[in-house]
Amino acid sequence: MSMSKQLKATGEEAWKNNVEKVNAELFIFTYGSLVVQLVKDFEDYSAVNKQLDKMGYNIGVRLIDDVLARTGIEKCGDFHTTAEVISKVGFRVFLNIAPNVSGWSADSKEFSLILDDNPLNDFCELPPKAVQDGLWYSNVLCGVIRGALEMMQMQTEVWFVKDVLRGDDVSEIRVKLVRVLDEEVPVADE
Repeated sequence: MSMSKQLKATGEEAWKNNVEKVNAELFIFTYGSLVVQLVKDFEDYSAVNKQLDKMGYNIGVRLIDDVLARTGIEKCGDFHTTAEVISKVGFRVFLNIAPNVSGWSADSKEFSLILDDNPLNDFCELPPKAVQDGLWYSNVLCGVIRGALEMMQMQTEVWFVKDVLRGDDVSEIRVKLVRVLDEEVPVADE
């Protein structure tokens, strides 16, 4: 069985058996309410994007342990494998979707995740001003990916390129490996 098929099976198995599920509509409406409140609080879409990314980052640094514990997956050997794990396992375990990995850069340090379906977008329509002023409604996903990868010793930049809510045909998240971080031993541990 190919690595991609193994990872897909691992993600599906974890989704079926190892994840306590939350009502999708409750989750989607709660997220929507959070974004609306951030827009009211910050009154600036760029600041809302940053806050969603920050919140996602904090979620990602915690979710990675959960993914590894539920699936038994070990640290990835290269960035290609990392991309497949994000797509086939990470997204499957928490959102029950599996984005396609594509658009690799020549140096294999950058790729895109193509989301044909983004559950966060369900029941949502952005006002024209939000689109015009640059709101990336699902920006929390970028932060989650960035936070999880940082816990795996990879400093990345993650951003939305396209979003169905902004009139695009698909949603696309771009992931760029900036550098591999050195493993640091905490001061108290020797």
